[in-house]
Amino acid sequence: MAGYEREWTVRFSDTDPFGIAHYPRIVDALHETSDMFMQELGFPFWEISQEHGFGLPLVEMNFEFENPVEAGDEVTIELTPNPGGRSVRFEYVARCDGEVAFSGYEQRVCAHHGGGGSMELPDDLRAAFEAYAED
Repeated sequence: MAGYEREWTVRFSDTDPFGIAHYPRIVDALHETSDMFMQELGFPFWEISQEHGFGLPLVEMNFEFENPVEAGDEVTIELTPNPGGRSVRFEYVARCDGEVAFSGYEQRVCAHHGGGGSMELPDDLRAAFEAYAED
């Protein structure tokens, strides 16, 4: 299985005065997608930080908006992880009615909780990411 998918319904509260989804709300939807993905993997962000002593802080993000989405639209957001040695890149493609609405990535580094710099991705987390990675 490659990628994790979820549906995001654009709400009226997600839109700007022109009725188009406002970019901060799109970023919120993407962060919610990564939260849901990590929870499905069995590694919720809050748990890895509080119980395992590391986290995956965001260090870079980039998105391109190709087609607007509006209130009531059903958007399929696909997240595909690309794990590295000490980081993971979450690649996103969002489609509405089969057309790409936006795409991009988040780069997250694996880091010790409370400082101490980066660390290798734990083997069990890497294996969980690889189950969703592209072949």
